[in-house]
Amino acid sequence: MKILIIGSGGREHALAWKISKSPLAEKIFIAPGNAGTLMRGENIAIKADDIKGLKAFALKERIGLTVVGPEVPLTLGIADEFEMAGLKIFGPSKKAAEIEGSKAFSKELMRKYGIPTARYKTFSIPEEAIKYAKKEPHPLVIKADGLAAGKGVIISQSPEESAAAITSISIDFGDAGKRVIIEEFLKGEEVSFLAITDGKTVLPLASAQDHKTVFDDDLGPNTGGMGAYSPAPVMTKELEEEALSTILLPAIEAMEKEGRPYKGVLYAGLMITNKGPKVLEFNARFGDPETQPILTRLTTDLVPVMLAAIKGELDGINLEWDSRPSVCVVMAAKGYPGNYEKGHAILGLDEAEKTEDAFIFHAGTKIKDNKTITNGGRVLGVTALGDDIKSAMDKAYSAVGKISFEGAHYRRDIGKKALRQLS
Repeated sequence: MKILIIGSGGREHALAWKISKSPLAEKIFIAPGNAGTLMRGENIAIKADDIKGLKAFALKERIGLTVVGPEVPLTLGIADEFEMAGLKIFGPSKKAAEIEGSKAFSKELMRKYGIPTARYKTFSIPEEAIKYAKKEPHPLVIKADGLAAGKGVIISQSPEESAAAITSISIDFGDAGKRVIIEEFLKGEEVSFLAITDGKTVLPLASAQDHKTVFDDDLGPNTGGMGAYSPAPVMTKELEEEALSTILLPAIEAMEKEGRPYKGVLYAGLMITNKGPKVLEFNARFGDPETQPILTRLTTDLVPVMLAAIKGELDGINLEWDSRPSVCVVMAAKGYPGNYEKGHAILGLDEAEKTEDAFIFHAGTKIKDNKTITNGGRVLGVTALGDDIKSAMDKAYSAVGKISFEGAHYRRDIGKKALRQLS
């Protein structure tokens, strides 16, 4: 079977790595891919949001399965276009992907169906949002309604910061900032809880914990994610069962009732509060960087699972996992998540890959003059398995230490939250 993976990040490299292990994968194409995906298949120079170009390529090559990495093509309706052309595609429809594409829709869905989440209010007029925020206890969470590459969430500590955040979102975020959501600030530990679903059956993946902010100790602006580990010790078996029964299953049932049947990956970003898990956000695809540590632990062949989800045949399928934890450390470019530099040579990749149980997943990279150079804000996701979290951290950071490029930046505390939980 020929398989097409859409996207160019670390998530897509991890998917290509995992899918390449399947006996069903005859040939893998990645559009547009990066320097790392070249090691697992053939990169195709078609952008992830070029729906017509991707469909034409899939038809020409007789692609047996398309896997969508990023959210943008899903919210543009790529799954609908492919299905109408008779192509198998793993990912939700345009109407279903609105659960990520519009935070206002997602919050209203949760309120309507009693899915636990933070108290909130939605505004389309910035002045009214600022007036409301002044009266609310702080901190507050200010969110852009639309897609903002993981950067549309600001935690404000004062009415002045809230006003600045609302103004910034309304001006700087384009269509994504036409509406602003103001939420109460939830206290607790964040967890990423993903599941594969065929619209009826919900098959949870191993838990993970992302690290959103750019600096150690959760300081600085939000990013697309600076690292992750799996499993998250804070997500006990009891909490997983609670989240499945009170959040994931009700969300899938709600989408069915709303005429938006959901197939693909549903990603619930949760806050584990003293009143149980509550939803921070829903995403309509695999997380990045959570996919890297999750897939390095998954021992089950992923391709038959995706095909079963498409056919509505997930019932009875079980996933098997490597019991060892995995840690992913993102190496980013200087200046990220703001304006960042590109074009710097990346050294030490071959040496880093010799680290035991380490995997170097490329994100913002490309090949130029036979050299691997930086080509994005998040450059690499250095991931490692270990007998315990400390061992996985040591291996990941050992591999990180062998890689260099000008201005390289990474957090040095990925995994420390897990160590605190375990202690």
